[in-house]
Amino acid sequence: MNSVLLPLSLILRLPSRLSSRRHQLQPQYSIGHHVHFKSSVSRSYPSNSHCCLCAHQPAIGAMVPSDEGPVSVINFEDFVEKDWSFLDFDELNPKEEHKQKIAQIISAGGIEETSRVLVSVGSEEFVDQLVDTSTCSLLLVVHDSLFLLACIKEKYDKVKCWQGELIHVPEKWAPLDVVFLYFLPALPFTLDQVFGTLAKCCSPGARVVISHPQGREVLEQQRKQHQDVLVSELPDKMTLQKVASDNCFEMVEFVDDSGLYLAVLRFSGAKN
Repeated sequence: MNSVLLPLSLILRLPSRLSSRRHQLQPQYSIGHHVHFKSSVSRSYPSNSHCCLCAHQPAIGAMVPSDEGPVSVINFEDFVEKDWSFLDFDELNPKEEHKQKIAQIISAGGIEETSRVLVSVGSEEFVDQLVDTSTCSLLLVVHDSLFLLACIKEKYDKVKCWQGELIHVPEKWAPLDVVFLYFLPALPFTLDQVFGTLAKCCSPGARVVISHPQGREVLEQQRKQHQDVLVSELPDKMTLQKVASDNCFEMVEFVDDSGLYLAVLRFSGAKN
């Protein structure tokens, strides 16, 4: 998969409501990790979304940072995103209760003003609440969806957005102090691969928070509906403890209730 860092110069607009249910994103050209898009329609996303990419091309002088190096071009044909609508708030559940669960997940990270925070496969509402309630020195959102990252970037200019797979995130953002694996089952990797990667980029004492704000039962329903996106399960306590220990993480909290999954692990430091 090609990994893309969304630049500050990505130009967006906010319509009152998307006029179509499908949007196709086609790259116009690429400079390093900076990619600019023209948009035609062909991508599945819920009708209550409020953000789309538009076909404006900024001046070249604003597009070529002096330290970007050689220009590389990535050609995509008919780039179509997966349906990530399951990340959005479920209106069948009380909204205030859902916000409280997200607050509990965020609190488990123990974020401080100096923290460097990564969110992997987070929902837009999770990022909204995180930005509203916590102050940190770096917030990096990693996701497979260019569309979702573009919506986040439009609202929060200081939030770093990187499109791609967790195990390929550049080391330039390390060391990380807090990592939220908001939807771990959407990652197509083994637990050992995930924790092996995090062990290389986490600072001593860093906290990794694995969560699902609606619990394992709802996850199973989501997996049946989104089999192309949710490719694994939430780990049970013993499995998670074993893999975490093998990679120098220790479990400090574990909740596996019908309405919430929450596991918090602390990094003790790299192996000698």
